[in-house]
Amino acid sequence: MNFGGIIVGTAVFLIIGICHPIVIKMEYHWGKQSWWVLCLAGCLFAAASLFVKGMILSTILGAAAFSCFWGIHELLSQEMRVLRGWFPENPKRHSYYERRRQEFKDLGKFPSHQNLREKIKG
Repeated sequence: MNFGGIIVGTAVFLIIGICHPIVIKMEYHWGKQSWWVLCLAGCLFAAASLFVKGMILSTILGAAAFSCFWGIHELLSQEMRVLRGWFPENPKRHSYYERRRQEFKDLGKFPSHQNLREKIKG
């Protein structure tokens, strides 16, 4: 029997499960400016996957690399989730979030919670 697929699938499942809370914590503590940490980690995992001899480990490292790269997108999206109130904001960065909310409101691109409630009711 060949357990390679099961091993890789389990590892990818765990990697994705670990990356999700990491992205949330990174946005909470450092904001979207911490994207470079995920980029660096992704590059390191990608480089390691090129030089590892075993196919299974190389595949797992490649999956970790691209999970980090996808995490950059999620980090940027996480800020929007915080701005919408779907996730808690860091009280130390409240003025930043308020400034960002005002920027979106001025551009007319970011619906307020009140506007969303009115659209749902109406």
